[in-house]
Amino acid sequence: MGILRVDKISGLENPTAVTGSVEFDGNDNLSIGNAGDFNFLHQATQDWTAEFWSKVPSNSRQFVFGTGASSAQTGFSFEVMTASDGQSSQQGVFAMYGRGSAGNYRYFGANNVLTLNTWHHIAAVFKASDKTLTIYVDGKEVDSDTGTANGSFGTGDYSTSDSSYAFTVAKNIHGSTYLTGDISNLRVVSGRRLYTSEFTPPVHALEPIDGTRILCCNNPDSVTAVSNAGVGTAHIATVGGNPTVSTDNPGLIRDFTSGTEFRGVTTFDTQGYFVPPSGTTEQRYNDVAKNAVSASSARGLFGGGNTPSKVNTIEYITISTTGNGTNFGDLTNTPAQAGGVASNTRGIVGGGYDGSARTNVINYLTVAATGNAQDFGDLITGRSGLGALSSTTRAVWSGGYGTAVVNTMDYVTIASTGNAQDFGDLLGTNNEMTGCASPTRGIFGSGDVPGDGTLTNTLQYITIATTGNTQDFGDLTIAADYCTGFSNSTRGIFYIGYTPNPASNIINFITISSTGNAVDFGDAYEKSGARSTTGASSSTRGVVAGGDSPAKSNSIEYVTIASLGNGQDFGALANFDTASPFGLSNGHGGLG
Repeated sequence: MGILRVDKISGLENPTAVTGSVEFDGNDNLSIGNAGDFNFLHQATQDWTAEFWSKVPSNSRQFVFGTGASSAQTGFSFEVMTASDGQSSQQGVFAMYGRGSAGNYRYFGANNVLTLNTWHHIAAVFKASDKTLTIYVDGKEVDSDTGTANGSFGTGDYSTSDSSYAFTVAKNIHGSTYLTGDISNLRVVSGRRLYTSEFTPPVHALEPIDGTRILCCNNPDSVTAVSNAGVGTAHIATVGGNPTVSTDNPGLIRDFTSGTEFRGVTTFDTQGYFVPPSGTTEQRYNDVAKNAVSASSARGLFGGGNTPSKVNTIEYITISTTGNGTNFGDLTNTPAQAGGVASNTRGIVGGGYDGSARTNVINYLTVAATGNAQDFGDLITGRSGLGALSSTTRAVWSGGYGTAVVNTMDYVTIASTGNAQDFGDLLGTNNEMTGCASPTRGIFGSGDVPGDGTLTNTLQYITIATTGNTQDFGDLTIAADYCTGFSNSTRGIFYIGYTPNPASNIINFITISSTGNAVDFGDAYEKSGARSTTGASSSTRGVVAGGDSPAKSNSIEYVTIASLGNGQDFGALANFDTASPFGLSNGHGGLG
């Protein structure tokens, strides 16, 4: 049983101004996290967004935040009220990447875009695929390029070293440059470019969202209060000097349209504890809705597999538009029978067979930006034939074959690189499963039982946010393995895979929120008896690619998830015929 402690109550009809900012007097700073927690900033290997409000009283160089390694000038720094080259005092913004030796750095910025003693919203958005940094001031783009090199710093020279310093606010970690002024609502988000064009600055206080690494300088009662939205490491802020909570603020209001609305009378018991009303609740608005990828722009990625040799190729499609695949980039390895999942922004590929061994390697990539995958971490054990599903924050893999067929499940937090952790157990050992999800519930199904190779029609479910064992959901209409699963937020689709004597072209569907047996949806377009296909989906359409049918195939077909019917031709993978590729999308049902 949980306890809700209510410290302050604000009227919903009249949202109050947020007084959360921190004042620095030129001798103060905050040190947040541990060395290595923010490596992604100076390593330039993934997309990120940093935004904040600042107000400063002088033209001197004002250091806002940064990170770095032990070598001089290695790392990343962001300053305000400085010239674009960082050498004279002008009213601008300035960002710098250093590569480890004095005089070798790459800088970005714009002059004369800030006003003294005025609150400005500033956002820095980094695109890893081409090393572009875009800077916005009050929603207007003031710089967007690969920066200017000083010394011999090229676009391939970003530091890959680990950090020796914590993420630092209001002090240059390599010198004595501090900040004199106020900072409010400093938020750093990894793996995401929140702004890709000019925008209206937020009017509400910032909230933790998917990918949030830190949110600070926003609490009206605490200098050191930080949040990472429960993602990754819980960072701690320590104080240098004497920064103070300031009553000065950008005039932001709390977004009371976000959260849970209780229907009925809200009461408190005799000891002052909150008593929720009986009846239903309604999720009025949440970050999933704010940041969801539209059905028209959702992207599906397919890669790896047997051609018959193992490949690392990745292709993508726009799910709403029929046509052939387009080259995306490469995986770090060559897995077949890997499990692919994604959040709104980041794709994850785990496990598989690389031609010599079952691997535990986990790759990640930014779905909206073409480029090669990067190392994420490791599964608990190497295996192939995994089921896979995800929500906006968590990826879960099930079963598979390593040295033996297993019943285990692994999970990772998608926004934070690192090794997988134990989630729970399946109802039994199972290989060649598939999965689909709503924002809260995941469904694993089909596969084969080890020993006699018996195929199964079993469906089982988990609550994605809560570790634990699966529970029985119901059955498919036919036993099969190598099935393909995908979903919108309410309906799960299973393309039936390998079913000998005779081969099947059956498509099943379920309602994810209600346990029960699957129902006939229609028939596949050309994937009759196809094994080793893969799928991806938007909120409206599901696609199935590759497979053995019985030869290696490059075909892609689709269905409209909400409408019963047969599969239709979509196009083809452009570069390879493959069986057992991975599939993922940034618009599937687990995202809302």
